[in-house]
Amino acid sequence: MNRATPSPACPPSCRQCKLRESGAFTPVTPGTLDFIESLRKGVTTFAAGDTVLRESDPNARMFTLYAGWAFRYKTLSDGRRQILNFLLPGDLVGLQQQFGEPSAHGIEALTDCMLCVFQNDSLWMVFREHPRLGYDITWLSAHEESHVDDNLLTTGRRNATERVAMLLMHLYRRMERVGMVEADGAVAFPLNQQHIADALGLSLVHTNKTLRRLATLGLHELRNGRLRLLNTRALSRIAEYYDTPPRQMPLL
Repeated sequence: MNRATPSPACPPSCRQCKLRESGAFTPVTPGTLDFIESLRKGVTTFAAGDTVLRESDPNARMFTLYAGWAFRYKTLSDGRRQILNFLLPGDLVGLQQQFGEPSAHGIEALTDCMLCVFQNDSLWMVFREHPRLGYDITWLSAHEESHVDDNLLTTGRRNATERVAMLLMHLYRRMERVGMVEADGAVAFPLNQQHIADALGLSLVHTNKTLRRLATLGLHELRNGRLRLLNTRALSRIAEYYDTPPRQMPLL
C-alpha cells in the first residue's frame, strides 16, 4: 500500500519541478509544460519494499519517478528473479507493455519513492496533440532499448568482475547526471548484494566475492548505504565502459 512520503515532495505544478531545474532534462516551452501538466492525474507514494506494479496485473498508466529508487523485474515459477533495470528520478515508467494488457514485469520500490501519475490515454493524446513530445517519448523508448542491448552483452559475455564494474559505473554516471552525487563524491546506494546478484545473473556468493575483490583493489568503497568510486578510470577499463558527453533527456 502507499504509505511513504519521501523527500523532496513533488510540487503541485510542473512549473515548480525540481528535476527540471537540475539541467539534466531537455527544456520545454511553457505551453508544452502546461500540456504535460494537463495529463498528470496526481501523485502516488510508495514505501521501500512496496510493490508498485505486480506481474500480470493490467496496467494502462504511465509514471514519472520523481524521487527515490525503484526497479523492474521478472520472476520464474520457482521465485528466481531477474532485475531488468533500476529506475532513478526522471525515468518514465510504462512504455514497456501494451496498455490494457497484463504487465509482463513487476515494479518494486527500492526506497521510499514518489511518482507522478499520468492519465490512461495520455500517450495517445501526446502523439495526437504534441508530435514533438511524442518524438521525445519515442526517443526514450529507443534509448531504453539500447540499455537492454547493453544488459544482454553484460550478462552474456562479461565475467563477474566486469559485470559488477559495469553496474557500478553505469549507476554512478546516471546518478551524477541528475545531481545525486554528494560533495564528497559519494552517492546514496540502496542496493544490497541480492539486488546486484539479481541484476547481473550472479550467485550471492559470487557477488560478495567480486565486490570485495574490487574494494581490495581500491576501486570503490561501499559503506553504510553510500557508494564512492575511488578509481573510475580502472573501473571503466575493466567494464569497457566508455563515457560519452551526457546529453539532456526528455522529461514527461
